[in-house]
Amino acid sequence: MQRLLIFLVFPILFSCKEKLIEPPSDLISEAKMTEILYDLALINGLRSTDDRILKRHEIETMPYIYEKYGVDSLQFVHSDQYYASVPEIYQKMYESIQQRIEEKIKEMDRIREQKNDSARSKNKRVRDSIRKASNPASPQTPAKK
Repeated sequence: MQRLLIFLVFPILFSCKEKLIEPPSDLISEAKMTEILYDLALINGLRSTDDRILKRHEIETMPYIYEKYGVDSLQFVHSDQYYASVPEIYQKMYESIQQRIEEKIKEMDRIREQKNDSARSKNKRVRDSIRKASNPASPQTPAKK
């Protein structure tokens, strides 16, 4: 029974390492594909929150991506299918993208906080100026002898 189990388990384990799809001849490099997927994530995030910017600049997602990265739709689809068939690589790519997005969010939060600090400081100076203007120091009269 154990031998039968071993003969069934080993082929399953080794089949997981087999490539389901051979790399296409025009495969987009892993680094470039990661960049493309990062841009797609940003654009899709923008579209889901406020797509007026995309409409105002007449940006259509996929034609923009194809032009920016010098790839065509077929090359993108074949490369995406290939990378999706190799889960270790695809997961690594998406983890990299997630990390970059998280770093970008932190950077934007820092910038937003700096702007808020600057605005608070400016408002404080304005309030202090108004307070001084509305409560002028009473002129000191010289003491009479």
